[in-house]
Amino acid sequence: LRSAPRCLKAIPTNNTNNNSNMTDSTTTPKSVTYSSTRGCPTQKSISFRAAVMRGLAHDRGLFVPDSFPTVTSEELESWRSLNYADLATEVIGKFVMEDEVPRDVLAGIVTRSCAAFKSEEVTPLVKVDGHYILELFHGPTFAFKDVALQMLGNFFEYFLSTGSNGGRLAVLGATSGDTGSAAIYGLRGKKGVDCIILYPTGRVSEIQERQMTTVPDDNIHCVSVDGTFDDCQDIVKASFADKEFRDHVQLGAVNSINWCRVLAQTTYYFWSYLRVTDLEKDVKEVNFSVPTGNFGDVLAGYYSRRMGLPVGDLIVATNENDILHRFFSKGEYHRNDIQKTISPSMDICVSSNFERYLYHLAGEDATTLATWMTAFESTGKLTISGEKLDKAQADFKSAKADTANTLETIKNYHTKQDYMLCPHSAVGVSAVHQLNTADSATVCLATAHFAKFGDACAMAVTPLPEIPEELSRLASMETRSSNCPNDVKVVQSFMKQRIEERVANHKKRDEKMMMKMRMAGKEQAANHEKSLMVVKERVQKYMKSEKNRKMAKNLVLVSAVVGVVAMAVSAIKRR
Repeated sequence: LRSAPRCLKAIPTNNTNNNSNMTDSTTTPKSVTYSSTRGCPTQKSISFRAAVMRGLAHDRGLFVPDSFPTVTSEELESWRSLNYADLATEVIGKFVMEDEVPRDVLAGIVTRSCAAFKSEEVTPLVKVDGHYILELFHGPTFAFKDVALQMLGNFFEYFLSTGSNGGRLAVLGATSGDTGSAAIYGLRGKKGVDCIILYPTGRVSEIQERQMTTVPDDNIHCVSVDGTFDDCQDIVKASFADKEFRDHVQLGAVNSINWCRVLAQTTYYFWSYLRVTDLEKDVKEVNFSVPTGNFGDVLAGYYSRRMGLPVGDLIVATNENDILHRFFSKGEYHRNDIQKTISPSMDICVSSNFERYLYHLAGEDATTLATWMTAFESTGKLTISGEKLDKAQADFKSAKADTANTLETIKNYHTKQDYMLCPHSAVGVSAVHQLNTADSATVCLATAHFAKFGDACAMAVTPLPEIPEELSRLASMETRSSNCPNDVKVVQSFMKQRIEERVANHKKRDEKMMMKMRMAGKEQAANHEKSLMVVKERVQKYMKSEKNRKMAKNLVLVSAVVGVVAMAVSAIKRR
């Protein structure tokens, strides 16, 4: 792959009006708080820690910021020379301040998360065919979700170690392919965490499945569900709505319904804006084309714009499962059956993160939003028109790329540009060509490495370029997974059983370890006693000699005299 261009100089930027989390210049900065989109009184103004640990609000809403901090043009300019980790600390630090997470702890969490990436830039930018591509696939699972899930895993670890949930968390996630492996790699081996990932049987790529099922850590549980991704997602949401189950297992979320994931993704919008404007001196605003399924990735761009980042067009790019394209082009958020495509991570007919945007579109009126969602959940349809549709179309543009468009894009970019796109990234690239924005002010988000979807890419390019060794060796590794029917109670029962088994095994392991430590302690004490006896015998033997006894008495006398002299000298010095 090509190297990302290096950053050079700054250009001025513009700022938009946003709410700040500081009331005046003398007020101590406070972290942003969060409330549910559906307005439950007990789910309002909660802390970042609570929002992250809770995942989904108890009224089935999603947590949104109560205010948006402002990034001024001067502040943005001051960030230009920062590396990715330091920039992420600054961006996240606008929301999460010292009252929530000490700054040095936040910097450590971010730095450890970025260290998992193969590129020094973490998300390098390359220029291809006159526009830019942001490569988000340099993490441990070669997908954009590593950016957020490495960070979420480290936040979980910090919060659990500092009192949250009594040190226990059972993470339940649904995946259409990439979230599952990224969550697993972010949570494997984490103390106090069980990670249960649901994925639709036969609807993820072979490499995606192997990335999940070859991880041997005993806190990881992969479950194929007989159904679609939406079925898996419905099981997750129903489990969060079940108070008894939720509280019993200490349920947490890793899907993009968890606010931490959206927040972590805002950084690469700031990063890519700064890198583009390093190189393109006449660019004032940067457009972004985002392959979109659950809407979390492009929502991070929307929130970056609300913070003051000079973002131009935000393009929602979909495959045949085009509920979002239909909404932004016609105002129709109507649920259809899922079509199986070559870009499986986007085979979603209900975008769970979209509720956050609808909340803002409703004027941040939780009552209106709750009415909309109740109607949609019962009818499968939500329609807007007039000013609401005008506002939505001002916020986002959209395009749809079907399988033929996607394969043509993959082939053209490989043949003419010597650049290999995955099917999802190709959807985003196709969109900018459809909308005539494939220029130097536009960034297409490349969400995964092509090798994760080799069978699909081979339909356009033969032979395929060499794939990374980390992915090729998966074929020879042992796998471990379970299967459950599309039934929430069965999945919940499975979760309880697996968690209890792991806790019991860890208890036995800890008891054995304590037993070994006690035995080692007894053995050490016995050896110590034995050593003392040997010393005592040697002293007694030594003192039997008259000459040695006199020498010992003289040593004691000398020691006493030295002590008296030392005390006298000390007293003289004090005077």
